[in-house]
Amino acid sequence: MTTTFRRLAALAIVSVAFGPLAVPMAHADDPPGSAGSASPAPVIDADAPGLMLPDGATLAAAKVLDIKQIVEEEGGEQRRQDTNVDVTFALQAEVLFPKNSAKLGAAATARIAAVAAEINKLGSGRVRVFGFTDNLGTYEHGLKLSKQRAVAVQQVLARSLDPGTTFDIRGYSEDYPIADNASEEGRKKNRRVEISFPRTSPPSAPAPPSAP
Repeated sequence: MTTTFRRLAALAIVSVAFGPLAVPMAHADDPPGSAGSASPAPVIDADAPGLMLPDGATLAAAKVLDIKQIVEEEGGEQRRQDTNVDVTFALQAEVLFPKNSAKLGAAATARIAAVAAEINKLGSGRVRVFGFTDNLGTYEHGLKLSKQRAVAVQQVLARSLDPGTTFDIRGYSEDYPIADNASEEGRKKNRRVEISFPRTSPPSAPAPPSAP
């Protein structure tokens, strides 16, 4: 059966905020160490009559927020997030490893190879591989397991990437969840390995979903 993808989000925002009303956008699902926006802020003429500022009002500094586009497989096994500076693949632990194990399963190699092909396509020389668990079990066990899983994925990635590729490998246990750990559905999403890398060209529009 052909995997059906659904487009969860795609938006580009240029923010010009007024004084105390300026509120920065936070990306709760961004992994630690994600790159920020590389785009320069637009130049805004604070005296332009079209802004129709009330008397005494001043403009806060202009900001350019990242383009963020997220595509997730129908079953949630794989999630791709694109911004204008980097790409992140989140692979659920269930499709990579047996339960409570850091030994890669039979289906893992093909998925990791597909991510490696994308890294090679974009010519990225630095790759972050971060492991995460849910909140079951001890935090210390989660740290160990999440790091072991990140290392296992990195070792497979390295076979297909340029020998000069630099890797940043970390395990974060239950930190930085992307879903609610109160339900098994949420815990399943949180048990994951994220592979992220800088992009060398602007993101393109996603292909339309395939017919099931």
